[in-house]
Amino acid sequence: MARYGKAAQKSVKRTMHKRKKGTLTSGKSKKRVKNRKQAIAIGLSEARRKGAKVPRKKAA
Repeated sequence: MARYGKAAQKSVKRTMHKRKKGTLTSGKSKKRVKNRKQAIAIGLSEARRKGAKVPRKKAA
C-alpha cells in the first residue's frame, strides 16, 4: 500500500521546483532553502496542512 497520496507527491514536486528556481523560503525567517531534505520536509508539511495522505511525524 502506498505511503503517500497523489496530493502529497504534487506538493513535494512543487516545492522541489521552487527550490531549484531559488524561490523557496522557510517559515517566518523567509530565508532561502537550499537543502534538498528541507525542501521535501516543507512540501510534506504543506500537504499535511491541506489534509493529504501523509504519515504522521515521528516524535523526537
